[in-house]
Amino acid sequence: MKVLHTSDWHLGQKFISRDREDEHRLALDWLVQAIEKEGVELLIVAGDVFDIGNPPNSARALYYGFLRKIIRTNCRHVVITGGNHDSPNMLDAPRDLLQMLNVHVVGAATEDPNSQIILLNDQNGKLEAVVAAVPFLRDQDLHRAATSDGGQERIERIKEGILSHYTAIGDAMGPLAKLKIPKIVTAHLCVTGAEASDKQDNIYLGNTENIRADQFPALFGYVALGHIHRPQAIGGMKQVRYSGSLIPLSFSETKDEKSVTLLEFQNDKLDKISLLTVPVGRRLKTIEGSLEEVQEKLESLNERYKDELAPWVEVLVETDRLVPNLNGLLHDFTKDMHLEILKLKVKNEHQSLDMQMPNEQLEDLRPIDVFRKKLESAGRPPEDAEELVATFRELETWMNEKNN
Repeated sequence: MKVLHTSDWHLGQKFISRDREDEHRLALDWLVQAIEKEGVELLIVAGDVFDIGNPPNSARALYYGFLRKIIRTNCRHVVITGGNHDSPNMLDAPRDLLQMLNVHVVGAATEDPNSQIILLNDQNGKLEAVVAAVPFLRDQDLHRAATSDGGQERIERIKEGILSHYTAIGDAMGPLAKLKIPKIVTAHLCVTGAEASDKQDNIYLGNTENIRADQFPALFGYVALGHIHRPQAIGGMKQVRYSGSLIPLSFSETKDEKSVTLLEFQNDKLDKISLLTVPVGRRLKTIEGSLEEVQEKLESLNERYKDELAPWVEVLVETDRLVPNLNGLLHDFTKDMHLEILKLKVKNEHQSLDMQMPNEQLEDLRPIDVFRKKLESAGRPPEDAEELVATFRELETWMNEKNN
């Protein structure tokens, strides 16, 4: 059986106020073609389908348009789980209708682990695969400790809750353990040893290591991970993997080659793992050097990617002198070029970049980033700050679901 694992689409993302609909459309169209070409029979999307809980209509149209195309291919099954950016209610709303089309959606976990175990039958009604579709586990799923508990105690309770949930899933899978069919589990969290291109959301209180790779139940032949945007195997276990994001989601990810993971099972054994490189629809480039070097690199960039979507560029100018109206100068220089400068920083060799650029643009920051900065300016100790950040995330999630 051929299975394709992807995650972290973040449909509806705004990149410094720019819409990414064109990039996402190109990536999803390619994904449909790859599924047809490779003869994929099962597609798994391990969370963060959308970037926000109440995504714009354009993002929803991309999602449903993709599903409409997929059900016309050779792919017999689609399994989609919610991530920390997704609204469980929004994902789950059309669940019964989509299930009639062999698209299985689990936006939120429930008390009953069996509700997350999806049995997939072939054209003749014979069981051919099982997916334990575990979404991002929210507070109520983990039975979080009372707020009166200390920070470290809450961290341990959260870890215990995650491990307990997967143990219960493994126990519920017991009657299926000896069947010679693929058995897959999903997870949207941070596994010990994962490497991110940039600092990513700490989605639970405390450190980012929520579970070890060897703590997932051993009966699963593959663990489809989501949340970390860099593709990688974890803990020296090839069967425990992040597929990474579908497109670069920040300038820090420009050096990562984006891919999806193709799995080939022989009965219940994972026989082969291949990475399918996702073509880049729009380049995100960081250019640095003296003003003259930057201008030369911009000209080269303009010539190189004329047949693609206009690249978005972050520019770092190194100079030991004041350059009047540098922003206007560079934008005039590139006004007829097939690229757009989105960020501009100046680095003086006599000063650190942080000293020269103390004020970040509000449009570059997420609400959680602004909240963290307010905590820093208020001088809150780290242990208090982490608990307040966790509470802020709960409030943000509740507001997203309420507005949806």
